[in-house]
Amino acid sequence: MAAAKEQVGRDDLAESLDDLFSSVSTMVKGELQGTNNTLELLEKMNIRVAKEYEGFGDLASGLRVYVEQLKVKNGSFDEYVKQVDAIDQQLTEFEAVVSMLDKYVSLLETKVQSACQKLSS
Repeated sequence: MAAAKEQVGRDDLAESLDDLFSSVSTMVKGELQGTNNTLELLEKMNIRVAKEYEGFGDLASGLRVYVEQLKVKNGSFDEYVKQVDAIDQQLTEFEAVVSMLDKYVSLLETKVQSACQKLSS
């Protein structure tokens, strides 16, 4: 009878261990399935983002070419800017000469008016 009780105890232990391993196995499968689902979702998101931004490489390349063209055009304007600066400098000098001539003409006018007054008196 003791042997029968020992056999029943072993059967209960084996059954409990079998249940434990089945439960752990189910838990691990669930965890792995959750991780697998997350990875599948991430893959789908990556594919969608890749499709969405697919044309941006071409756009960026086109913008780079456009910026290079603008730099070339800007370089051609540098010569005109230098010419405008030179004209501005010449204009400033011309204004100074005109101012001096205006003062000289005013002085001559005063002398001529003075001479005319002396002659008429």
